[in-house]
Amino acid sequence: MYSEWRSLHLVIQNDQGHTSVLHSYPDSVGRDVANAVVRPLGQALTASSGAGSESLLKTDKEVKWTMEVICYGLTLPLDGDTVKYCVDVYTDWIMALVLPKDSIPLPIIKEPNLYVQNILKHLQNLFVPRQEQGSNQIRLCLQVLRAIQKLARESTIMARETWEVLLLFLLQINDILLAMPTIQGGIAENLAEKLIGVLFEVWLLACMRCFPTPPYWKTAKEMVANWRHHPAVVEQWSKAICALTSRLLRFTYGPSFPPFKVSDEDASLIPPEMDNECIAQTWFRFLHMLSNPVDLSNPAIISSTPKFQEQFLNVSGMTQELNQYPCLKQLPHIFFRAMRGISCLVDAFLGISRPRCDSAPPTPVNRLNLPQSSASSTTPPHNRRHRTVTVNKATIKTTTANVGHASKVPHQTSSTSPLSSPNQTSSEPRPLPAPRRPKVNSILNLFGSWLFDAAFVHCKLHNGLNRDSSMTATQMPLHCYGCCPNSTMLDASEFPDNYEAGRAEACGTLCRIFCSKKTGEEILPSLFIQITDYVCHPVLASIILNSPPLFCCDLKGIDVVVPYFISALETILPDRELSKFKTYVNPTELRRASINILLSLLPLPHHFGNVKSEVVLEGKFSNDDSSSYDKPITFLSLKLRLVNILIGALQTETDPNNTQMILGAMLNIVQDSALLEAIGCQMEMNGEENLKSHSRTNSGISSASGGSTEPTTPDSERPAQALLRDYALNTDTAAGLLIRSIHLVTQRLNSQWRQDMSISLAALELLSGLAKVKVIVDSADQKRAISSICSYIVYQCSRPAPFHSRDLHSMIVAAFQCLCVWLTEHPDMLDEKDCLKEVLEIVELGISGSKSRNSEQEVKYKGDKEPNPASMRVKDAADATLTCIMQLLGAFPSPSGPASPCSLVNETTLINCSRLPTLNRHSFRYFVLDNSVILAMLEQPLGNDQNDSFPSVTVLVRGMSGRLAWIQQLSLLPRGAKANQKLFVPESRPLPKNDVGIKYTVKHRPFPEEVDKIPFVKADLSIPDLHEIVNEELEETHEKLRNGMAQQISYEISIEQQSEEEWRKKSFPDPITDCKPPSPAQEFQTARLFLSHFGFLSLEALKEPANSRLPPHLIALDSTISGFFDDLGYLDLLPCRPFDTVFIFYMKAFQKTSQEILKNAESSKNVQPHFLEFLLSLGWSVDIGKHPGWTGHISTSWPINSYSDTDVTEQEEIVQCEDTGASIFNGQRKVLYYADALTEVAFVVPSSVESLTDSLESNISDPESDSNMDLLPGILKQPALTLELFPNHTDNLNSSQKLSPTSRLKKLPQGRTLPPLGPETKVSVVWVERYDDIENFPLSDLMSEISTGVETTLNSSTSLRTTTIEKEVPVIFIHPLKTGLFRIKIQGATGKFNMVIPLVDGMIVSRRALGFLVRLESDSYNPPHVRRKQKIADIVNKYRNKQLEPEFYTSLFQEVGLKNCNS
Repeated sequence: MYSEWRSLHLVIQNDQGHTSVLHSYPDSVGRDVANAVVRPLGQALTASSGAGSESLLKTDKEVKWTMEVICYGLTLPLDGDTVKYCVDVYTDWIMALVLPKDSIPLPIIKEPNLYVQNILKHLQNLFVPRQEQGSNQIRLCLQVLRAIQKLARESTIMARETWEVLLLFLLQINDILLAMPTIQGGIAENLAEKLIGVLFEVWLLACMRCFPTPPYWKTAKEMVANWRHHPAVVEQWSKAICALTSRLLRFTYGPSFPPFKVSDEDASLIPPEMDNECIAQTWFRFLHMLSNPVDLSNPAIISSTPKFQEQFLNVSGMTQELNQYPCLKQLPHIFFRAMRGISCLVDAFLGISRPRCDSAPPTPVNRLNLPQSSASSTTPPHNRRHRTVTVNKATIKTTTANVGHASKVPHQTSSTSPLSSPNQTSSEPRPLPAPRRPKVNSILNLFGSWLFDAAFVHCKLHNGLNRDSSMTATQMPLHCYGCCPNSTMLDASEFPDNYEAGRAEACGTLCRIFCSKKTGEEILPSLFIQITDYVCHPVLASIILNSPPLFCCDLKGIDVVVPYFISALETILPDRELSKFKTYVNPTELRRASINILLSLLPLPHHFGNVKSEVVLEGKFSNDDSSSYDKPITFLSLKLRLVNILIGALQTETDPNNTQMILGAMLNIVQDSALLEAIGCQMEMNGEENLKSHSRTNSGISSASGGSTEPTTPDSERPAQALLRDYALNTDTAAGLLIRSIHLVTQRLNSQWRQDMSISLAALELLSGLAKVKVIVDSADQKRAISSICSYIVYQCSRPAPFHSRDLHSMIVAAFQCLCVWLTEHPDMLDEKDCLKEVLEIVELGISGSKSRNSEQEVKYKGDKEPNPASMRVKDAADATLTCIMQLLGAFPSPSGPASPCSLVNETTLINCSRLPTLNRHSFRYFVLDNSVILAMLEQPLGNDQNDSFPSVTVLVRGMSGRLAWIQQLSLLPRGAKANQKLFVPESRPLPKNDVGIKYTVKHRPFPEEVDKIPFVKADLSIPDLHEIVNEELEETHEKLRNGMAQQISYEISIEQQSEEEWRKKSFPDPITDCKPPSPAQEFQTARLFLSHFGFLSLEALKEPANSRLPPHLIALDSTISGFFDDLGYLDLLPCRPFDTVFIFYMKAFQKTSQEILKNAESSKNVQPHFLEFLLSLGWSVDIGKHPGWTGHISTSWPINSYSDTDVTEQEEIVQCEDTGASIFNGQRKVLYYADALTEVAFVVPSSVESLTDSLESNISDPESDSNMDLLPGILKQPALTLELFPNHTDNLNSSQKLSPTSRLKKLPQGRTLPPLGPETKVSVVWVERYDDIENFPLSDLMSEISTGVETTLNSSTSLRTTTIEKEVPVIFIHPLKTGLFRIKIQGATGKFNMVIPLVDGMIVSRRALGFLVRLESDSYNPPHVRRKQKIADIVNKYRNKQLEPEFYTSLFQEVGLKNCNS
């Protein structure tokens, strides 16, 4: 920079301005004169400080003569007051340039610049080291330095010549004190910080007042190089350059660039008046004032200065050992501080810096603790040996366990990782580089040479390795060596290990630079190729901590280092203690960075398959000399190593956040393996040799390609793989990996993790995801998962009462949900008796709080148990599980399709489908069972295909799990007999036959004939006969009686004969007297029969439960009360399973506005093909008008036939004429939809809809578009089969109202409250072409587009007011890499415990698994059955028919709807 300019070094040496004429006299003369002359001046100055008297010197001659004396007085010993008086006088006189005072001689006031220049030259004598009175000299020097500071800050009349003399004075006094080797406790050690601080501050002030000429900059650079063995030099340089950088970035990149904050003390070094051009010029020159900071790692260079050379030679001219100088033993720390300062500057340019609390450079404190001095070393120099740099697990102890031989580094107890990435603690998210940051090439042009040289300190090319001549030199392996090439006086083997900290800082900084590469940015190969050398250094922790996104940046050739990073991960992640690192690094943060790298490496083997990776550095990761390191390896051969690392990491990890990341990675690799095997790609990717090497009988991994003929031998395996070979037996296939994952997760879930909520929830989510992986495994492994979940629930429920909290109950609820997923995905598991029994016992435990059968095999029946569930949430979750078992298993998807697990039939549907004209809404009877099930009973037959001769009842069952429709008929015969049965016809009687048998003539008498044969006794004769007492008087009467009797007999005989004659004339049998069976009943009170037959109708069921607020087990509802059917419609609108919405956006490069983003979806030409493929992998396309499920907005959800077929056909023809791209799924006509038995998700692609609106409005006529009628009529106005609460309201919307969520928000009616649908999950997925555009994504502007209508509340003056907070919406950014993989970035709400799996921030995902993982990420568990139960209870309270028991029974026998049949 200054090669064409002349240095002022000789000018300074030849300047005699600091000598006096008294130096020509004997010392005693000069001392006496100085004492005599200076004392009156000093005493007068002290006295005048209060009285303000004038100076004793009046003329120019007097002043100059006195200055000669003072100049000599400054060289005197410090045993008296003479030197103090000299300093007092001079520090007072130089203030003539600031504020003239009476104590200053008049000649100096008239020409202050001339006199101050001479004074400054004289003051050099004060800074010459003396043998005694060091404290006094330090005090006087500080007095002078403070005066100089005040002079430079406050003087406004200082001439350029004075500024130049001042700068040379400061350079000279610094060189006098700091150029010499530091003496322990000497004046230089005490004054170094102040000297350098004043020099740099004054220099910066000079840059603003009169910019120094190039000779001055060159002189300063040369002289500063002689002082670099002082720590204060680097510290003060770091302060100054950081303050300059803060100002530089402010005007270079604008206010939007992240500010580089420094402390107020450091910022004050830069004058506020300094203009931008001066800042830029000063910054670049100050940056290079320290020369090459890498020189600090070479004691030979630092000790090659003239002052050092003078000290090296003793009196006899013999050299002495360099390590006797403590200042050189501080070089490792100074080197580290210099690298940290440069690292700070790099971070500032990347935009990832943050303020720090102290005045040092704004970089993390204690990133690496180093010894300030190595004087305490007890290891003899001749016993210290250099070590080869390796990062293999077996040899890492020798290189990374100790920071240096000089002293041990204490263990870090703070949360800040010593080697962490800049400005980040373990709990803070890693900041993204600023979008407007400079290019990587620009930063490397500024700092690259220093950083690369620092990374290679004490390293050389390993020449013992045979290599291809085509390989570049920078790709050759590097090893530490024990001597410096240009040192003839230094054994550098004493120092290399101490420089690890600086090298680590440099390597970490370079990693951050390369990780900040922008999308599409090209890096010069000559700069980038050297990154392949870093993995060989003993700075493993620094590289890992600063390289998490290294494999996510599309760096060309980065895959060449994959095997070596895998080796590094094999060293770190399976090691539980990390004893080799914990002395100077936070193990948790190191493991987290390693896991992040692992997340980016896992998809590579499946993605690249048999693509070969050239091995150029393999020898540095193994001590196995027999290995062939120059052979290429395939990516697929790395799969087992990555899986083994993953499993080992999970077994050793204890941090909750790290564990969750590993669990997310596990589901990623399992699903990717399953999908790869499902499409048959593995057979194509694996050659015959690879299939053998990956077989269960041979777990060796070939280092050659699949087509190689070289056999695989155990000798070619890596040592780390050999240690984990047992795992390979179970993880070489998707099924084996799935089984291994289930075993490992379930085992730890019921041991180490069961008391940690965050890990437990993540593990349960993982198990739920594993249940959905389509891989055939043995039923025993599936049963293990279900049994483990049950055991987990038992443990949590059995914990003591003090541990029961909302968090604990959330864990139990999540476990029940996981159990439901496993049962719905594997319903055949309940065919096993043991599994069914265990599951039902767990359900019983959740509902009642205890099992019926305890450990002692004692059975406690349900009626004997008092319900005591852990909480109502747990009880509700257990109820949902029981409902899942009883209603969903084997019944999904239902005949109505996966969009609706319940019946699509309601009262209006039955009315419309019935052939009875008198049927209306009042024809239904409504009952409630157990306060949880509403029965709507229609007793009249529908008159269609039913057999009306049998009793039938149509029942709509509305419960917590949805709505079901049943038509029941009473049948007393088997099905076969019933099919052939006709109307009942009684059998005819047989005709009588009178001629059958023998007729006997029998005389009827009152008594038998034997009575006449009995002789009379006296008693018999006591009553006389009639004739014995008849006399004449009685005879007449007797005769009349006899005649009457004769006539009566004759009459009766005639009547009998007449009747017999009439009977003979009648037919047989007589229809009047014939007994016939009754005809079958034609009308039935089927509601009463149904309730009675099913045991619901009893006296006990109608009675109020004792000591309970609950209603009776059976109550009737009064449907005539106003609002009944609206509330019933609200209940139907409540979903029977969780519903979620995912909004998908496409963001092209450099886009910032919402309108630009929305327009991208209008045409397939605007998006990448992989984006459309990703959309179709999320779900299937459904038509809004025909879809009975969730559509992404409440206004169009749950209808069935809102559009006619003609309208749909016309719309399809219109859309097909244009390339609508992904906008077809904007929620106006179609959405992407996915549903399983437990949840449903709608995927919406919001778009700018002006063009599509115009086309549809011009082609589709809506006869009701101009209607102003209420859009929310009662539920009974539904015109078609629908589950929609408010029928016709989608028909009443015109085209523009149906197009986007924004327009729908504006058209919902006023004055009505939406039913309490409860919480829903909304996720935004953004496909970003350029990763740096993530920070520019306008989420706040797009909040109106991600409205679903559920989160809105009505306002009296406005239509709708959204209540969704921007921070509550999680955003998943998907960035496609050039390799065909996808980088994931998660932003926003991620739950109470920081993250939600399976997607993890920083993860790399394959095309196969992307849709599956995004779909799982959107799944939520907000049990809707609880809200349905609450709504049923509300209906019961509002519409209960409070009848007495006689009235209730009477109503059952009466026809329903008599009073309202015509309404």
